[in-house]
Amino acid sequence: MKHQDFQPTQPAPIETLTGRAIDEFRVSHPSEVISLLRRINEGNVLVQLCAPDGAVYACTLWAVDTHQRRLSFDADPKHPQVRSLLDAGEVTAMAYLDAIKLQFDLRGLMLVHGRDSSALQTGFPEAMYRFQRREGFRVKPRNEALAHLRHPSQPETALALRVLDVSVGGCALALPAQTPPIDAGAELPQVRLELDADTRFIATLHVQHVSGGFGSTAKIVRLGCAFGRLDGPAQRAVQRFVDVTQRRHKLLSI
Repeated sequence: MKHQDFQPTQPAPIETLTGRAIDEFRVSHPSEVISLLRRINEGNVLVQLCAPDGAVYACTLWAVDTHQRRLSFDADPKHPQVRSLLDAGEVTAMAYLDAIKLQFDLRGLMLVHGRDSSALQTGFPEAMYRFQRREGFRVKPRNEALAHLRHPSQPETALALRVLDVSVGGCALALPAQTPPIDAGAELPQVRLELDADTRFIATLHVQHVSGGFGSTAKIVRLGCAFGRLDGPAQRAVQRFVDVTQRRHKLLSI
């Protein structure tokens, strides 16, 4: 069976998030946690279990026991990584639901043997964390979203370009056709992005592709850009903006 949702990944550094930042990604209400666990279970989604020493084991969530608040993951007792997980005492679990990466900690993992199979059992996590995948949804900001930058070949020329869409990995900008062209491969340093009143940060953009004839007047060139390395506050700002905008669009479509 192919599991399209699974991609090897590394745990996000939850310990570096504090205060409001951690609340933006945390799901802690019991009913929400159970709902997400059931989706993992019912969708036969692969779960990646990671021990602090780097041991990784991929499995599926066999059962969600809401009465005893226990989880059961399928396990091969002969697999060398299973012993590493048991010895670790605490592991980090990760799974993908659509474009969302879920991460949660599991403690007290136990290996339980049945007549024909074995399982790794543990209690429910106290909380789960939702992160948008880098290749996940792009959202369209409001028209006032702008990127302020200097033209790469004419540094004396200041530009204020409309932001067409945003993902956690990058954004698309509208370059007026009469503006000197910006080619694919160009680096745009120190771009000040103003997505809304609460989401403003500085980033380096790398132009990945350029397409013309965009818009009803065919006078706009679309610049598809990837973010350079963002610092922690900028990463959280983009993540929050994409998540909030996505939710708003869903509500408006109901």
